[in-house]
Amino acid sequence: MVDFGFTAKERPVLVLAFPKPHDARSLAVVVPLTSQLRGLRGEVDIGKPKWLPKYSAVNVQGLSSIEHNALQRKLGKLPPEQLNAVKDAIRDLLDL
Repeated sequence: MVDFGFTAKERPVLVLAFPKPHDARSLAVVVPLTSQLRGLRGEVDIGKPKWLPKYSAVNVQGLSSIEHNALQRKLGKLPPEQLNAVKDAIRDLLDL
């Protein structure tokens, strides 16, 4: 969970990278989770994990970096097949 400030509420995110001590910046790379499903490119359906209140998707178009200390608490973990789907969607989005 992260408090992004502009929405005045906490939002769930998927943490893709957490800073290591030797990194240049103390930034975590995250993508937001959303329950506003559109079924379009850039969304990865993750169903309704037990740690989320609603059916949700990962919105890879919201890829961002935040100060790692903005991360407030861990809710759960995606299974490897869903994490791989997120990685594929990021590669597709960025044409990698």
